[in-house]
This record gives sequence, structure tokens and C-alpha cells, in this order.
Amino acid sequence: MSRELRQPPGWYVISLRPSGDHEELRRIAAQYGGGLIELSPWSVRTQDDSASRRALSDALAAPHVLVTSPAAARALRDLQPSLSTRAGQRWYAVGAGTAALLHEIGIAEVLWPRRMDSEGLLALAELQHFDNEAFGLLTAAGGRGVLAPALQARGARVLRADIYVREPAAPSRFEIARLLGFDGPLWLALSSGEALEHVLAQLPEAAGARLRRAHVSAASARLAELARSLGFDEVEVAAGPRAQDLLAGCAALAGGDTPERAPPAS
Repeated sequence: MSRELRQPPGWYVISLRPSGDHEELRRIAAQYGGGLIELSPWSVRTQDDSASRRALSDALAAPHVLVTSPAAARALRDLQPSLSTRAGQRWYAVGAGTAALLHEIGIAEVLWPRRMDSEGLLALAELQHFDNEAFGLLTAAGGRGVLAPALQARGARVLRADIYVREPAAPSRFEIARLLGFDGPLWLALSSGEALEHVLAQLPEAAGARLRRAHVSAASARLAELARSLGFDEVEVAAGPRAQDLLAGCAALAGGDTPERAPPAS
């Protein structure tokens, strides 16, 4: 092992993603000498019961189907490993990662917004008006809470299928100790307000105070405003919720160039 690989990280990314979903952030941070602190607020499990499958069947029969996250797309893959688009059916995804997972199970044409969040979805021209059309929404209980009311207000008849569950988890004591024991730069990758609120409520007071000194890279202006309201002072708005967007400015911590960003969705 080289001397460089044995050196401790010069800075840390803090990930609030679900358990087991940190590797992309870890990989990008490592390119610039950074480490990762995992403060997972929950784990994700596919909801496979008769009620969920009935709701999914109804949602998949709708002329419009929206998949709200990569976790929802993975749950759909678990429940329906192979799918095809019905005649005249339109599929929507929150972002490029979700769309890629849908492509893997047979949904060839998926529309997603340049701004990959709920606000970006609701700004799509195709989602502005419905004449009591059925609209399948594949999500989790509590997830993307603004979408269903907004779509209903625009005339859609929303058929919601909660196909995965988020099971709360307390932050690891090891990760909390790492947070408290590090006095260098911290970079918080923020793509979920609910995750941030949950983690802050779980952390000991000293760890919460240390977390609030992190530089926040927020996936949207709404999340940036939430971070400020929760006591974070150093906040910027990233280009989107993808790992490369949230860490696009982190190379300054290592004195290098910024990570290459993926091209925007068309």
C-alpha cells in the first residue's frame, strides 16, 4: 500500500443517504483526498404484500406513471423485474438515475427534468394539466409529499403505490465519534430535508453543533433555506441531487479541479 493511501483524509463528506447507498459519494470524495462519514437516517426495504401489489397494479395501468426516486425504481424492479410501456402510456422519473434503472427493466422512454427534484418535475410542461386522468405515483409513505397534492390540483386522479418503506435507524456511534473527533473541513451533501431533520433530532448536542459547522451543498434552493433555518451558516445551492452535483465544488478542499459533471438531461 502506498504512503498516500495510508494518509488520513484531509476532509470529510457527510452523507445522509440510506444505509448501503453511500458508495458514489465515497468514490468522488476519495478522488480528492476526502473520506466519508455515514449518518444514515434510515434503511430502505421493498414493500411486498398484497395491498402494495394491488396498488402497484392499479398505478401501472394508468396512462401516466411517475417514479419518485432510485429507491422506488429498485423496489419496482424487485416486484416487477420486467415491464413494458402500454400503448399511449407516459413514464416520468425524478432524475437521470431513476430513469436509468427504469430502462434496465424495459421502460425505454422516460421523461425527467433538468432540475432533478419535486419542483423540477412539477415544472415539466407535460405535467401542467389533466382532465381527471389516472396518474400512477410509485413512492414510499412520506416521500415526495408535495407531488400528489400538486398533481391533484391540476386535475389528475392520483393512484399512489407505496412500494418501499424507510425504516428509521439511529446514527452509528462510531460515525458520531468520527464526526466529533475531526476538526478539519466537513462537506454536507444535502438532498433530503426529511433526512437532515431526522439526523439532527438523533444526534447528541455536541455532534449536532459540529455538524452545523459543515459547508452545505444543497440540491435545491428549498433545501438550502431549510439548512439555514436549522442553523447552518455556510450553504450553497448545487446543480442538482446527484453525487457529482453535490460534490462539484469539493475539490477546493484538496486544491484540485472540480469533478467532471455529467451532461444535463435533455
